[in-house]
Formats: sequence, C-alpha cells, structure tokens
Amino acid sequence: MSTGRANRLASSMSPYLLQHAGNPVEWFPWGDEAFEQARKQDKPIFLSIGYSACHWCHVMARECFEDEEVAALMNETFISVKVDREELPHIDHVYMRACQLMTGSGGWPLTIVMTPGKEPFFAATYLPKHARYGLRGMMELIPLIGHAWKTTRGELAGMARKVSREAAVDMHRQEGDALDPEIARGVFQALCRAYQADTGGFSPAPKFPTPHHLMFLLRYHHFTGDEQALAMAEQTLGAMRRGGIYDHVGHGFHRYATDSLWRVPHFEKMLYDQALLALVYTEAFLVTSKSIYRSTASGTLEYALREMREENGLFSSALDADTEGEEGGSYLWTISELQSLLGPDDYRLLPRVFAVEPGGNFPQPPGGSENILFMREDIPDAARGLGMPAEELEKAVERISRILLDARGGRVAPFKDDKALTDWNGMIIAALARAGAAFGEPRYLAAAEAAAGFILENLRDGRGRLLHAYRAGRADHPALLDDYAFLAWGLIELYQATLTKSWLDRALALVHESVELFEDRERGGFFLTPADLEVVIARPRELMDNAVPSGNSVAFSNLLRLSRLTGDPLLEEKALGIARGASGMLRAFPAGSSFLAAGLLVAAHPSREVVIAGDAKEEDAASLLGAFGKRFLPEAVVAHATKGDDMSAPVIARGKEPVSGKAAAYVCQGHTCLPPVTGPAELLEVLSSPA
Repeated sequence: MSTGRANRLASSMSPYLLQHAGNPVEWFPWGDEAFEQARKQDKPIFLSIGYSACHWCHVMARECFEDEEVAALMNETFISVKVDREELPHIDHVYMRACQLMTGSGGWPLTIVMTPGKEPFFAATYLPKHARYGLRGMMELIPLIGHAWKTTRGELAGMARKVSREAAVDMHRQEGDALDPEIARGVFQALCRAYQADTGGFSPAPKFPTPHHLMFLLRYHHFTGDEQALAMAEQTLGAMRRGGIYDHVGHGFHRYATDSLWRVPHFEKMLYDQALLALVYTEAFLVTSKSIYRSTASGTLEYALREMREENGLFSSALDADTEGEEGGSYLWTISELQSLLGPDDYRLLPRVFAVEPGGNFPQPPGGSENILFMREDIPDAARGLGMPAEELEKAVERISRILLDARGGRVAPFKDDKALTDWNGMIIAALARAGAAFGEPRYLAAAEAAAGFILENLRDGRGRLLHAYRAGRADHPALLDDYAFLAWGLIELYQATLTKSWLDRALALVHESVELFEDRERGGFFLTPADLEVVIARPRELMDNAVPSGNSVAFSNLLRLSRLTGDPLLEEKALGIARGASGMLRAFPAGSSFLAAGLLVAAHPSREVVIAGDAKEEDAASLLGAFGKRFLPEAVVAHATKGDDMSAPVIARGKEPVSGKAAAYVCQGHTCLPPVTGPAELLEVLSSPA
C-alpha cells in the first residue's frame, strides 16, 4: 500500500528499501540523520531488518507497515529505520546476535527497539498488527514501549547497556589457541549424530541444504576412505534432488523445505544457494561419476544464467517466494492445468514420476488443489515400473519440463531483487569456474570471467577499494571480509580452470588487501568489517558458518591454496592463525564451521602441485588442464609455466619446461616432482595414485 507520497527510502539503491518507500511509516535509511533525529526528538529507534525475498517480511509489511493505524503509532513513538540485510550485513550481524542473546532465537524480519545510542533493549522477529497465537501485536506493544520509554528510561538504558556488553563479549570471545588434530573427526561425529538417517540432511523440519556440511563429508571420505561420510552426502543430495526443494521445471533450488521429506519448499530462490549447491553437486559428480549429480549442477547453473544473470554479466541476489501475494504461486499446478498442457502420452507418465494428486499435494491453504512437483522415485525405478528404458523416460521428463517452463513463462513472475552483491557473485563465479572445468563447458567459464571482470573494474570506490553492492549503474557500500574472501575464491577457481595468470594476480591482491583491512592482529583471523567502518556495539568477528560459510572459513582455504601456489609461508601462517583462533569454537560446536574443518583436512594432508608447461591455448596443454579439472583433488593446485626462466610465474611453476616440444604436466608432492607426462591419460593415471 502506498500513501501517495514517498518517505526517505525513495532514493535508496536497494529494491527491498524501495518496496517500503511508499509506506505511511516515516522510514529513515540507516545513517546519521536517523540517530540525530532520535536524540533531538527524544525517541527510541525502531529498527526493522529484512530482505526482498523474505516471505514473513512481506506479511509484516502488509499487516503493519502499510497499515495507517500502526504507522501512526510508530511515527508518534519511534524514529523508524529500515535496513536491507543483504546491503548492510554487518548491521544485521550485530543486531541478530543481540536478538539471539535476548530471545534465544532469531530470524527475519528482525525487529529491534534501541536507544539513540544504538543499544538494543527489545528484540523480536515477525509481529502481527494485533496479538495472536502467542505473538505480541504491534498495536499493543508500541504503547507499552512508549510508556516504558517515558517512565522507566533508566531501566531500559541499563538493559540496553547490558545486552550491548554481552553482544560485544560474544563477538570478541577468545576461541582457542591450539590446533587439535582430532577436530575433523569431531566434526564428522557431530554430523553423524545430527544426521537424519531416513530423510537425509542434518535436522528435522524445516530442512536447510547446508552444502558446506556436504563439502566436508566429501573431503572426509576422500582423505579417510570412510564410506559412511560418502553415503550421508549422497543420500542427502539424492533426497534434495527428488524433493520439491528442487525446481523440476525451471531447475535451481528453493531456500529450504518446510517439511521433513524435502517436499514442500519455502519458495524464494537465493543466488548463494544456486552457487553452493551447484558446487557440491559438481564435486559429487567428480567423486562418483553419477550423471544425476552432473545434470543437477548443470541445471542449477543454467537456471542462474537464464533467470539471475543481468546484462552487465553480474548475477542478481534473489527471486521472491511470493507472486502477487500468494506464496509459491509461480510454481504450483492443478491437475486440470497439467492435463491441458501435456499430451495424453506425457500426462500418463507424469503421475508415475511426480507425486501429483487430483486434490493437490501443497498443504496451504488447507483444502487447496494445487501441486508441487516432487519425484515419487528415481527415474530408473520409475522406468522399471513403467516397463520402458530409463533413457526414454528421462527424455520424456525433460520434454515435460520444457512444456511446463514455457507455460510458466506466461504467468506473473516472482519479484526479482536485481542488486548484485560482490560476495554472492564471488560464489557463483567459483561454481561456474569449477563446473566449467569439470564438465568442459566454456560457456560457464566465459560467464564467470565476465562477472569477475565487471566487479574488479566497476565495484571500486575512489581509493580503489572494493565495494559490496551494485544496481542500476551505481556501486555502493564498503566491502566486508566476505566480499574479499568469496571474490578471491572465485578468482582462484578461475585461475585453476583457465591458467590465466591475471586471475591469480588479482586473487593475491585481494587477499593481501584483506589482511591489511580486516586482520585481527591479537587473536588471528579476521574481523567482518574494515577498521575505518562505523562500529556498532563492537567490531564483529564471525567464525561460524550460517547459510553460507563464514568469511574466515573461506579466507582460510584461500590463504592455504595461495600459499601452495606461491610458496609464500606467510600466507599459510595467516591461515593457521584463523584455525588456532577457531579451535575452541570447533571443539565446543563441532559442526559450527564445517567449511573451516574441510580446510583443516586439506591442510593436514600432503599437498599436490600440478604444473602444466606449455601454451595454455594450445590443444596439448588444454587437454592436460582438462584432465586435472575432471578429478576431485581438494589437496591439489595447478599452475602454469610459460617459460622455464619466467620469474613472474608461480614459484612451483618455475623451471618447468615442455618435453620435446609438447606440453607437459609435472606432479609434485613434498618438494619432489615425478617425471613429466605429456598425455591426459598418463596424467589421470598419476593423479589416481595415492598421495
């Protein structure tokens, strides 16, 4: 609902803030003006944090922020501030931690009431207009807070100071100072305890993908040979692929499943999920050679390229869960729709493959007749039941998907948040580069290079420092640790996939700059924010993974890989500083940073360096690089040697020459190199031998 006049959010870059620009609430963006007005008018701050694809953010907006009664109370009682958590993740991080300390949980929309000095004394998530189902209502809550602000200000201020001190201590706690070689085993055991043996995944409903857990399991299997680790990863990957969390029409993954069987999704689609899940399905294909993992990774990346890539080559943040106020409206089908779209032969196959029902299988609203597409069983099993070859059924399912995708194109599309974020683009660059190498798909590599090049050239401030967000020709907001770490990850993957040295040089530059800007010189590891950015409560420092791996976890992997490429021991020492600082947390919460634990597994095993000598654009060198890209070798890095005396080449590549005019691959381990090989089959044989 719009008042017909815009509030102070109207000039925002964020699509989420622009959605609230017409609210009757007199919103301020985060900034000095809001806090000056709060002090001047002697009012508390009402801080609301959300994001454009958040279903419950939209519900609270409709019920409260677009409502004239609620808005009038808010305007009278508060200075109200709206924050896009994707645009200012450090602000979200601090107040989410405060909310968790105050209430024991968190989520979005995040609702905070605080002093003009930015210290919180009330926290909640979604609130309705009026109290219901045990939730306090805004119409009842706002007068209570207003009265308390006027009559018990001292108590509120004391509570706010206490919460702020606790949050600061929590964000700056000393995590540990010694590396435990059994940490990885502890993480594996914790995942085994959490594992849902019947359904896959690591929690009952709601079920989140947690691809970093699966990446850890694939590495644990690789280094230890533990078959249970691989079985847990495969069962989870298969259950997600069959479930409604996977979009069987347009491909790609929804955010999470609301049920225990992965069938009923929460429908928003986030770029980071597409990136990390494409990565782990690619890795699963490299480990097992099962085509279903390759097709899932490819389908997810094709979805991202089709629906999320912008004309400038960057990738948008998210697609909404709702369409015209209906959750999942773009993705649901009635039986009559399916019958009218598909011919009799295809429709005959549909109910055998997908669990569609005449009365519908989507539980909301009760008694509805709409269906989510999720698979009854794998294609080979369905084909046996139908008495037809699996290949024939697979082609039929692909045809059905194309027909339904064309039909979906005639529907109103979900809202797309088209701002591009540096860190999330770094993840999709990494996924495209890894899949491009694994599948021999040059389109993926070209898309990764285009996105990386655009960020490096256009998302810079006047000092040349990286920026966090880009939309409509405008770059804004200082980059955080995650931006540097995830973009460097993408550039390292690009170098590993192409051997184009400029990607390696730029990754090194980002890593050195991140050490300058973010390093915690007392405890090791990195802060989330640079030293010259506004500090709210405390300078945040995150070691635990959330929906994505922490910036520290990714920085550890980057530093370790770059140290092995360049021979620079200082980079490895910085990586070990992260690990030492996180060791206490990993002992207390073993699965809290499985991505870092995966990196520790790599660090604990001998490295392998593969050097390809020869012109990378020529077929003989390209075939050697292609062979390397088709193996799952988390302990290995690949470098390019152009000339034996080229001092600009990575240290491990110096002195390596082609053999008899042919490109050659040198596999080195423990400072010893095996004799060079000149054919991809020979290289694969060498790489298949135990490290």
